[in-house]
Amino acid sequence: MASATTWIYRVTPQDKRFYQALGKRIAERRKAQGLTQVELAERLGVSQQTLAHYEVGRLRVAVAMLPVLARELAVPVEDLVGVPVTKGKRGPAPKLQRQIEQIQKLPRSRQRFVMQMLDTVLQQGG
Repeated sequence: MASATTWIYRVTPQDKRFYQALGKRIAERRKAQGLTQVELAERLGVSQQTLAHYEVGRLRVAVAMLPVLARELAVPVEDLVGVPVTKGKRGPAPKLQRQIEQIQKLPRSRQRFVMQMLDTVLQQGG
């Protein structure tokens, strides 16, 4: 039977890949926010060196740090850890959701046209 200290420090290749990917996402989001390592480290209450180790996957990010990191980087925790957020059965179907998102990107005049068409179809159907 392995002692507690043996299993605590054992890092599997899968763990290593996870922490490297997590670190990469942290670095990408930090840069997207226009923050330096020093600035983010100060906000987190860690040293710049510690943050640098997180970003390359040399150090494990404490679970308790994830919500703080997510808040500072303005992303959901799920994005940081690489878990896709799946919506439950409630809400629009994925295709309808994509179509709504595409309509939102149209110019206002085209959006009004689509809305008028939808109103017409809905009035006729119901």
